[in-house]
Amino acid sequence: MTIETVTVNVTSPGRNFVTLKIVTSDGVVGWGDATLNGRELSVASYLRDHLASTLVGRDEDRIEDTWQYLYRGAYWRRGPVTMAAIAAVDMALWDIKAKKAGMPLYQLLGGASRDAVRVYGHASGTDYEALKDAIAGYRELGFTAVRVQTGVPGLGQIYGVSASGPGVRYDYEPAKRSADGSPAVAPTEEVWDTRAYLSHMPGVFSRIREDFGTGLRLLHDGHHRMTPIEAARFAKDVEPYDLFWLEDCTPGEDQAALRLVRQHSTTPLAIGEVFNTVYDYQTLITERLIDYVRSAVTHTGGITAMKKLLDFAAVYGIRSGIHGPTDVSPIGMAAALHLDLAIHNFGIQEYMPHNERTLEVFQTSFTFNRGFLHPGDAPGLGVELDEEEASATSFTSAYLPVNRLTDGTVHDW
Repeated sequence: MTIETVTVNVTSPGRNFVTLKIVTSDGVVGWGDATLNGRELSVASYLRDHLASTLVGRDEDRIEDTWQYLYRGAYWRRGPVTMAAIAAVDMALWDIKAKKAGMPLYQLLGGASRDAVRVYGHASGTDYEALKDAIAGYRELGFTAVRVQTGVPGLGQIYGVSASGPGVRYDYEPAKRSADGSPAVAPTEEVWDTRAYLSHMPGVFSRIREDFGTGLRLLHDGHHRMTPIEAARFAKDVEPYDLFWLEDCTPGEDQAALRLVRQHSTTPLAIGEVFNTVYDYQTLITERLIDYVRSAVTHTGGITAMKKLLDFAAVYGIRSGIHGPTDVSPIGMAAALHLDLAIHNFGIQEYMPHNERTLEVFQTSFTFNRGFLHPGDAPGLGVELDEEEASATSFTSAYLPVNRLTDGTVHDW
C-alpha cells in the first residue's frame, strides 16, 4: 500500500494546534502533531507547501527510510520548524503501522517496561501561600511529583506562575492573545531580576520541605535565565532540599556551561525542551552533564528520533523527562506516553491536562490515575481528531512573551 493523501489541519480550541493527517490507499488514517508554540503557521506551511507532495505514493511502512528522506534529503537540516514537520510525518506513519497491526504503539516498540507512567504536575502561586495551596491540591489528586514555580517579590508576572487564583490550575498558557481573545499583534513583555530570584527561591524550597516532608518529588525550572556561575550557586543552594531536578538552569545553546554547574553541585539537571536533534545533546550525554532528557517528541523528529536519542542516553545512565506542555497536542502527548511505557530508562513525564474544548476536538484513550498515566490499548497512538469539531475553530495568533531585565535589557524568556 502507499500514502494517498496528506493534509494539514490548523485548529484553535483555546490554543493553536497543527495536525497532520496521512491516509493510505487502503483507507488507514494516521495522525501527527506539528505544533510549534508561537510559530504554528511556519510548520503548517512547511508541511503543506514542501513535504506533502513528496510523500504521496510512498510506502507508508518504510518509516525509517521516510525519516531519512525528509532529514537528509533536504539540504537545510535541523531547527524546530523542520524537526516538528518531520515529527508529524513520523508520528502519523507509526500510528498507521500500529493500527494495521491492531495493537497500541508501545507494543511495536518492545512492549511495556512498566505498568504506568509517573507524571508531575505544575504547582504555582504568586506567593508562598498560594503555592502551598496548589501543592496540597496536587497531593490530593495523587501526584507524587510537582514542579514548583512562584512569584518573586518586587516582580510582576513571571514564567510558570498562573495568575488566575490559588489551588490546582491547568490553565497556564504563556502564549498570549489580546485581552479580549482577539489575535495578538506583538508579544507582551515581562520584567526579570536574577538576583532577587536567587535570594528568594531557596527559602521557598525550605518552607515546602517543612510543610510537605521529604517524600514529595520537587522539580523546578530556571527557564534558561541564569549564567553558568549563577546556576552553579543556585544548584548548590538548593541541594539541602533534594530536588528531583533543576531544569534549564542556563541557556541550552552553551552545552559546556553545564560543566561548571556539575563541578559545584550534585543537584540533578534536566535540559532540552528547546533542543531538536541528538546533536544538541551529544556533549551533554557523553560527558554526563545532565541527568534527564527534556525534548518533546513533537519538536525532535518524532518517535523514530526520540527512541534513538533515549537509547543513546541510556548507555550513559541518563533518563527521560519528555516535555509535555499543553502546547503539544494530545497526539504529541500520546506519542510521548507510548515511548515512556516502552523504554527502560524512563524518568518522569511532564503532564499538563488539556482543556475540555481541546479534548472535544482530540479524542483520546490515555488515562490518569493517582499520579500516573497510561496511553491506553487502542490500536495506534490512541488519539483521533474530530475534523468537524476542529473546523469550528480557526487559528488565532498568540506570542510567547519577551523578557527584559529591570534596566530594560532583553533577557532570555
